Amino acid sequence: MNVPLYDRDLSWLSFNYRVLCMARDEKVPLYERIKFLSIFSSNLDEFFRVRMPAVLAVNKVLDNNPAAAGEEIISPDTLPAIQEEINRQLGVFGQTLTGQLLPALGSYNIHLYYNEPIHTQHHEHLREYFLTRVLSFLQPLWLRRKKPEEVFLENNQLYLVVSVTEDSAPDMQQYALVNIPSAVLPRFIELPALDNVYYIAMLDDVIRDNIGFLFPGYTVNGCYSIKITRDAETDMNELANDILEQVETMIVKRELGIPTRFLFDAAMPLALRKLLAVYFHILPEEMVEGGRYHNLKDLADLPMPVKSPAFAYPKQSSLPESSLENTPRLLEEVMRRDILLHAPYQRYDYILRFFNEAAVDPSVQEIYITLYRIASSSQIANALISAAHNGKQVTVFVELKARFDEANNIRWAKKMKAAGVKIIYSIPGLKVHAKIALVKRRRGYQWDYAGLMATGNFNESTARFYTDHVLMTAHPGMTQELELLFLYLQAREQPVKYSYLTFNHLLVAQFNMMARFKQLINREIENARAGKPAKITIKLNNLQEKEMIASLYAASQEGVEIDMIVRSICCLVPDQPESSNIRVRRIVDRYLEHARVFIFHNNGNEEVYMGSADWMNRNLHRRIEVVFPIYDPALQQQLKEIIRLQLADNTNAVRLDANIHNIEIEPVAGAAPVNAQASIYQYVQSL
Repeated sequence: MNVPLYDRDLSWLSFNYRVLCMARDEKVPLYERIKFLSIFSSNLDEFFRVRMPAVLAVNKVLDNNPAAAGEEIISPDTLPAIQEEINRQLGVFGQTLTGQLLPALGSYNIHLYYNEPIHTQHHEHLREYFLTRVLSFLQPLWLRRKKPEEVFLENNQLYLVVSVTEDSAPDMQQYALVNIPSAVLPRFIELPALDNVYYIAMLDDVIRDNIGFLFPGYTVNGCYSIKITRDAETDMNELANDILEQVETMIVKRELGIPTRFLFDAAMPLALRKLLAVYFHILPEEMVEGGRYHNLKDLADLPMPVKSPAFAYPKQSSLPESSLENTPRLLEEVMRRDILLHAPYQRYDYILRFFNEAAVDPSVQEIYITLYRIASSSQIANALISAAHNGKQVTVFVELKARFDEANNIRWAKKMKAAGVKIIYSIPGLKVHAKIALVKRRRGYQWDYAGLMATGNFNESTARFYTDHVLMTAHPGMTQELELLFLYLQAREQPVKYSYLTFNHLLVAQFNMMARFKQLINREIENARAGKPAKITIKLNNLQEKEMIASLYAASQEGVEIDMIVRSICCLVPDQPESSNIRVRRIVDRYLEHARVFIFHNNGNEEVYMGSADWMNRNLHRRIEVVFPIYDPALQQQLKEIIRLQLADNTNAVRLDANIHNIEIEPVAGAAPVNAQASIYQYVQSL
């Protein structure tokens, strides 16, 4: 069967463009639009750190051997298409900022200096700030006095290249490098108001405005911003026994990675561009023309000197779960019934309470948990430390290979270990991405099990703006299988050595997940062939794995109706003969859609699952993931209603076409506008 596949990187860029479109949407509050610009910029930085190295490497291979592409989603045209799309999006970004958002700020008497001269009335204030706050962090470096190997541009840090001539030798152009210390100083500085207009300057311009102070006896002829982005994709799959030390070493190495993008001010003269390319060993394809300011992800920190309800989303407090408000002991309630929570619509306090109660409950003997991205000030980790101090056996699997969170995870792992927590580190060649926990209580000669499984990390910080679902259950089958899985994780062996493990309730990647998903899809195919209703509804962050896409195409061709909500990467191609019964939507809104939900019609006896696994190669083939069933009919109905509202969204949802373009959904005549996230909040409020 032919399997049409869309390029994963172009698909991801389509998602990031949808983020950019939110910054252009006048229905979105002004400062939220600015934050969407920040998110777009941050996402693109990560793309150049993580994906672009692979694209550049593949492009070099294909230049020498086009046949090397094989059956993968690779084409010799990929790199030019990616570069063209990025350039297009950056053009839209610039127009959005300068043509829409800065004028909109002006309508509220807020003026951000952006690529323009500073008013003379502000020079003295900026000079005082420069001399007292900034100067001590500056480290000017003359390029002619240093060998290239002695000059290292730090990853994603900001610099100015300054062109000067000595007053006694005006014909000799010289160049110096000056750091912009935005990692230790605020990027934005509020200035005195003029004529009731509030002014904000960028740190870059504070330094530009006073750059001559650094070069006495010289004339400054030009000042151009640059930034280098380095490869962050370190290979952590071959890590062996001393994994903690190896990961710590790799974190350092990543910041020293090879360049993938050298961003330079478009106003920079061509001769200086060539000089810098040679000096820093930058290849032509790594040179990227930019504007006067880089790292515009910092726009998230733009001061708000004027308070206005038009600036931010209305405050939306997390809701209580009414049936739990007067529950004296949460663990006892879990023993009586399954509990389903929806973050951030509902309070995350109940998850914290689960671990806090377990830490002090005299009957709790053992606690097990996987931690993928730990909050920087994690209350959950502190509860685990308290539990260990209270004499309980606490076992924590810490994933040290969680990209960009390795250092924080290592810090917490060492702290928990020092408190007596048993720490299990990563399995070589595998990441553990499952979000699972298990509490074991001893009651006389019997044991009680309370399980906690989620679609997102056990992280109270991200729970404020990631949409996820969390199940608390004492279901004997699921909790016993959780115990088996934790025993396997402690062995730190490859799954093939544990092939005898049987999971009848849980779907566990490396063991039964793909086979089980295919069985569920094939059952819908058989129902369609028999003339019965057949339908699949899936919500994912990313969809790339070829076998699963092929299974969905096969189901579509047999008449199975398939609705998908895919936030980011989507390599399945809609609007094709193979996908004629598949509809794909994308939702980008106030909260980051993060949950994974799977609903199979099963001839009216619907089966509902949720869990941690996207359908990506990495999730299904190189990670331990857990997807779990929702058995309680009332809880199934909650999930189905939330998904129904997301499929009904006709304001912020878009559908994807054959080119993975974001196509606005036209409301049916007479239909009321539906915003899924606002409607879900109202629905959860009614529970």
